[in-house]
Amino acid sequence: MPEQPSTVEDEAPVPASASEPAGTVAPTVVDPSTVRMALVVGGLLLAVLLGFGLGRINPRETVAGPMTPAGGTVGGAAAGGGHSHAPGTGAHQHDGADPDDATGLSVTSAGYTLVPSTPELPVGQAGELRFQVHDGQRKPVTRFAVVHDKPLHLIVVRRDLSGYQHLHPTMAPDGTWSIPLTLTQPGVWRMYADFTAVADDGLQTAVTLGVDLTAPGQYAPVPLPAPAQQTIADGFTVSYQGEPKPGVAVPLVFTIEGADGAVPTLERYLGAYGHLVALRSGDLGYLHVHPEPELDAGAVKFWVTAPGPGSYRLYLDFQVAGEVRTAEFTLTVA
Repeated sequence: MPEQPSTVEDEAPVPASASEPAGTVAPTVVDPSTVRMALVVGGLLLAVLLGFGLGRINPRETVAGPMTPAGGTVGGAAAGGGHSHAPGTGAHQHDGADPDDATGLSVTSAGYTLVPSTPELPVGQAGELRFQVHDGQRKPVTRFAVVHDKPLHLIVVRRDLSGYQHLHPTMAPDGTWSIPLTLTQPGVWRMYADFTAVADDGLQTAVTLGVDLTAPGQYAPVPLPAPAQQTIADGFTVSYQGEPKPGVAVPLVFTIEGADGAVPTLERYLGAYGHLVALRSGDLGYLHVHPEPELDAGAVKFWVTAPGPGSYRLYLDFQVAGEVRTAEFTLTVA
């Protein structure tokens, strides 16, 4: 019979050597070049994974420690030490924002919302302004740092920049702020709440929020007075030197003279010899600046950075003989 071809099943395994029994599988020999290739590919994969992980770490998400404005806090939070303002910055700009940006343009900022309960007040008679500040969970904030002797500074002005008032309301335990307020003329008014909120973890955030109030009646806007560097405030002649510029901190030096030409004795008001608020015509952008700690040859010096070009109304608060006066100026920033 012809010889049958063999199959795999018919073949017996051949020992690798005389000392190995039949059926033993020979060890696998790895090519060195294959090992090197695997190491290279693994290293590249590891580098990609590490780079992806590191790329997801955002340095902006790191939380800075709480700041400590002078005078402590209101609402049970403890604070100590003092603080100062860099030249040209606003009174309460401590959150890393660009100091050239005007504030008070929004009802909500930095996770806080201004919630007025009396958005309409009568004309020419005292009403009660009431409002709260809510946090990101819509809960009333009850802890505020005391900055320049007060936990909250309230500025009220009509939208034509007349009727300026600088007020300091009081807060109830539930976080409701209230103060008597008279809106002298009908129209739309702007209120600014300038404060430093203290969160549950102690983090302090400086915020200025703005919202409109209404005084019913026919609105007849007053034209903005012409620019001038001198004005009369309750018999005092107040003038300033300096020319604010956008994005540049420049000094504004205010001098005050009595009716007899003598320099009056200025007194500290809210911890300083003067307070300067600037409001931009049009959008009512807000800037609040405090002066250098001491007088400069009897004058009050501020470092001001204008938040962009435009027409501004300046309001200088100063105190003489226990009474606070306000001098107003119109300023054009090119």
